[in-house]
Amino acid sequence: MATSGSTGFDLTIDELIEEAYERCGLELRTGYDLDTARRSLNIMMADWANRGLNQWTVAQRSFTVTQGTSSYSLDTDIIDVTEAVVTRGSTDIQLERISRSDYLFTPEKTLQARPNQFFLDRQTTPEIKLFPTPENSTDIIKYNALTRIQDVGDYTNNMEIVFRFIPCMVAGLAYYLAMKRNPAALANLKTVYDEEFNRAAFMDREGGSSKFVGS
Repeated sequence: MATSGSTGFDLTIDELIEEAYERCGLELRTGYDLDTARRSLNIMMADWANRGLNQWTVAQRSFTVTQGTSSYSLDTDIIDVTEAVVTRGSTDIQLERISRSDYLFTPEKTLQARPNQFFLDRQTTPEIKLFPTPENSTDIIKYNALTRIQDVGDYTNNMEIVFRFIPCMVAGLAYYLAMKRNPAALANLKTVYDEEFNRAAFMDREGGSSKFVGS
């Protein structure tokens, strides 16, 4: 049996957009058609990030604490922090994540000791707030950060998407385009997108692997 011997299938941005238009029963004809599709694709990526679907963009990052300082600014591409540990010497100790209200009502925030809790303040520039306040300038905070998916670039580029999410991405873009261009196809395309999204989300959370990128 003859096979291709290749496992490198991927879609460029223009191929992805063309496939989505075809699923809507439409033809890709003008530059505006491309622009509106690219805009929808960026909006959809933001929605995926809000739902925490993009586990492949998890990056392991770290910073060294400063004695007496409880708040630390993080990179602006960070959406969420899923886990964190404090490293002292060769020992990693898990930090408990607490809510905004829990942090607000924490007494004696200036107490200095080894941190055992953190609050993620999700501002435009996110911050990690540690409690207790670090007692030295040698402990290291290591954390797993869910980061933004890269924006849609040139039409000849590829998306920052792992292979198993291609069907979900195509189905989703078709649904987004139908909302603007072909409402009659909306119900069917939404059903397909929901199925693909749920399948992708389940596989990534239950059995999928994350791509860890060192800091």
